[in-house]
Amino acid sequence: MIPELLSKSRKIVIKIGSNTLADSEGKINAGFLEEFADQTAGLIKSGKQIVIVSSGARIAGLSALGKWARKQDIHYKQALCAVGQVELMGAWLRAFAPQGLHIGQILLTRDDFGDPIRTLNMRNTLFTLVDEGIVPIINENDTVGVEEIKIGDNDTLAAQSAVLWSADLLILFSDIDGLYRKNPKDHPDAELIREVWDVEGIRKTIDAGGANPFGAGGIATKLDAAERAVSYGIPMILAHGGRPRILEALAAGTRQGTAFLAGKNR
Repeated sequence: MIPELLSKSRKIVIKIGSNTLADSEGKINAGFLEEFADQTAGLIKSGKQIVIVSSGARIAGLSALGKWARKQDIHYKQALCAVGQVELMGAWLRAFAPQGLHIGQILLTRDDFGDPIRTLNMRNTLFTLVDEGIVPIINENDTVGVEEIKIGDNDTLAAQSAVLWSADLLILFSDIDGLYRKNPKDHPDAELIREVWDVEGIRKTIDAGGANPFGAGGIATKLDAAERAVSYGIPMILAHGGRPRILEALAAGTRQGTAFLAGKNR
C-alpha cells in the first residue's frame, strides 16, 4: 500500500522529527539533509509537490551556541529557538542549493490556524510557493509561542498543514519503523502494524508503555495526527526517517512503515 500511496499522491507533506535531523553528537546532520534534499528533488522532477514540516530549531540553537542546555527559563528556550531557526534554515538552504531548489520558511502558531484571514493567507502562500517550484519549510514559531498559542508538537502541526494545503499524503518521519503492538525498543519481537483503517480502534489494541513512548514525540501525538489527517481523507505514513534514502525505499517497497488509510483508499 505504501508504494501505491507515494505513486498516486501529488501533494505530499513530510514531517521530520528532531531525532531524525540530529546526528550522534546532537548537531544537525548535514549528510541526512543533503540525502533528503536529493530525494525530494527527484520527487519534484517527477511532478510532485513537497511541503516539509521540520523540527530541530532548539537542537540547532544548542549546537550553534554550545550553552544554555540546562536553562529552563522560557526566555532562554525561546532565545535558543531564535538562534536555531537561522541555523536550521541555513542547513536546509545548503542542502537544497545543489539541487537548484529554493526554500521558503513559514513560522506558525495555533492562533494562525484559528484566524480565517491568516488561514487564507497561509494557504495562498503555500500554493504560491509550491506552484513556483519552491520548497516550503514549516515550523512552529517557538520564539513567540506561549502556552496559550502553542500548537504543541510538530506531528499536530504537520497534520494541520496537510489539511490546510489539501494534501494527498502526509508522511511522519520518526525514529521507529511504524506503529507496533508494543514498544519495539523494549520488545524486539513486537509486531509492526502495516495498515490502519480505524485509528480510534487501534488505540485500544496497542501497549504504548506508559511513560515510555515509542517515538521521540510519543506515539499518542502520531495517532492524533493520523486521526486528524484521515478524517479529512488524507492518508498518512509513519516510518523511520533515519533509514538510508528512506523516501526512495518506501516508494520501492524495500522499507516498511505503517499506512493510516481513509475510506477513499479502499
